[in-house]
Amino acid sequence: MCLAIPARITERKKGSLATVDILGVSRDVALDLTPQAEEGDYVLVHAGFAIEVVDEAFAQDTLDLIRQFPELADLDTAEA
Repeated sequence: MCLAIPARITERKKGSLATVDILGVSRDVALDLTPQAEEGDYVLVHAGFAIEVVDEAFAQDTLDLIRQFPELADLDTAEA
């Protein structure tokens, strides 16, 4: 099963790349599908691509659900 995870854009880079924060982990993702996304926006990330810009409330609700099941998200249970 594939899952898109909410992430906050922390830095826009040249071209269509950005650095995002996903539950405290930084990753570079492509913004080819969401060129309107700006630093500070929340996006859904799937397979290295931001696929949709979402509002912060939706992102936080989803992240809260993920934190409830750390074994499914491979999170350190001490953080949960």
